[in-house]
Amino acid sequence: MARIVLAACNAKYIHSNLAVYNLKAFAGSYGDQVLLREYTINQNKDEILRDLYKAQPSVICFSCYIWNISFVEELLGDLGKILPDVSLWTGGPEVSFRPEEFLEKNPCVTGVMTGEGEETFLELTAFYQGEGKGALEAIRGIVFRAGNGQIQRTPARTALNLDCVPFAYEALESSACADSTDLGMNGKRDWDPLISNRIIYYESSRGCPFSCSYCLSSVDKRLRFRSLELVQRELQFFLDHRVPQVKFVDRTFNCNHAHAMAIWKYIKEHDNGVTNFHFEIAADLVSEEELSCMEGMRPGLIQLEIGVQSTNPYTIREIRRKMDFERVSYIVRRIHAMGNIHQHLDLIAGLPFEDLESFKKSFQDVYALRPHQLQLGFLKVLRGSYMYEMAEEYGCVYQTKEPYEVLSTRWLSYEDILLLKSVESMVEAYYNSGQFDNTLALLEPYFDTFFSLYERLGAFYEKRQYDVISHSRMRRYEILLEFAQEEGIAPLDKLREKMIFDLYLRENLKKRPEWAPDQKMWDKEIWSFRRKNKISKTAHIEVFADGRMVLFDYDKRSPLTHNAQVQELGRFTEGGLCAQGSVERFT
Repeated sequence: MARIVLAACNAKYIHSNLAVYNLKAFAGSYGDQVLLREYTINQNKDEILRDLYKAQPSVICFSCYIWNISFVEELLGDLGKILPDVSLWTGGPEVSFRPEEFLEKNPCVTGVMTGEGEETFLELTAFYQGEGKGALEAIRGIVFRAGNGQIQRTPARTALNLDCVPFAYEALESSACADSTDLGMNGKRDWDPLISNRIIYYESSRGCPFSCSYCLSSVDKRLRFRSLELVQRELQFFLDHRVPQVKFVDRTFNCNHAHAMAIWKYIKEHDNGVTNFHFEIAADLVSEEELSCMEGMRPGLIQLEIGVQSTNPYTIREIRRKMDFERVSYIVRRIHAMGNIHQHLDLIAGLPFEDLESFKKSFQDVYALRPHQLQLGFLKVLRGSYMYEMAEEYGCVYQTKEPYEVLSTRWLSYEDILLLKSVESMVEAYYNSGQFDNTLALLEPYFDTFFSLYERLGAFYEKRQYDVISHSRMRRYEILLEFAQEEGIAPLDKLREKMIFDLYLRENLKKRPEWAPDQKMWDKEIWSFRRKNKISKTAHIEVFADGRMVLFDYDKRSPLTHNAQVQELGRFTEGGLCAQGSVERFT
């Protein structure tokens, strides 16, 4: 029997690869001959080569993406040398749109599976087992090296009914438990080590109804949904196993209102108090019924990623995108006001008709919505996309190798790109970390725009050559103090106070910062209050300059921000501590 290895090289260990799980599950009766191997692009290649060699495969299939293609190509080249009789196959978006070019570049590779891979892999597996179709030419959806050395392409496949794809994780669990009697802490057999402690990806639909020119999902117009009966049963599997996070890979989850509502209602009604579900949505499609459903959800039950990309109407039209930003703003603010859902908003730099001033406005518009995270990304010019076809007309210059990131356009110079890279770095370190919220709120009014705060902070990092050094969280605060001093903005005593507040929101510091106000004068009062009110030793009490005594309770954290619960205990006056009403809040 032929031994077939499905190999995935993920960007990080915490990631998992749904594609190879689906292929193994779809292999059915051949599944016992299919081995899964997951690695990361940070692993030593010699370790991976040794592992694949010792698996004694007849066939190795690699899943190829923008983040791993060069790494995979190097592995393939060496595998062709140490396993010359093994058939090497690839699949995935990074090879599906240029298979002939890929095979010419990599002579050791037998073939490429293009598009959806489940049925193709099943037939390919049967072929190598000496069953099913007798020749590669009879298998749809492949480009391969024929016996005469010529590269041959077979017809594309029709769209797959998603209900035909077995539930990958149930199949993995069954496989892992077949030879094991060990039980996990919850009395059930443990998950396969392949997916333990990793982000779990799940799809309830394939394809996308929109035509965004930069996205490969727009190429597949065959929008299909998995039946709700199956989806609900599979969601229950995650809930029963108390999986920490499930990320839906559906490109626009709420493009079908009935489908989205049914899933959101189900996870709301069957919430286990632990599992978080992540969705990519179009905010301007969210209905009042959906908002009502979200409002009653447990804080942290779901999180939403919303791709704004740009607020320039000319850009939106040119990239074939439909978006009502006024409606998006309304929905994002409504959800934000609920206080129970994490929102992640995206912008893309390098799109047509978006110059530096236009992008600054897009940034300003989105930042004003106060998302929990603002992702400032850069255009990737992907083969197969309409953006790739239009690159010359847009004057779009991009990297030769993956990730094919934009270097300049007719509207943005490379100098502009460098500036935006600096801003991105500052936004990531200070805004997206969520560790400086109160500090940033104090600084923002001293700048003309939100963008200029991060622009000038980035320039300060470059001037001091801090941009080439990795910094601890504490050092980031110290640099911010230096920046404020040089800029001559904000009362430094107020700034230090906000910094102390932000620092203790996240953790009970083992070592107090040198720039922090001395608390020794309050030691007696604080410990007396602790004993009297039986305050946990793990909690922190801080007395601020105005006499406020504030408790930071780390046993009670916000599921959205992970910040400690804050309670103002009272205020010290000349007459002692004046107790106040208990005001508990997350900030």
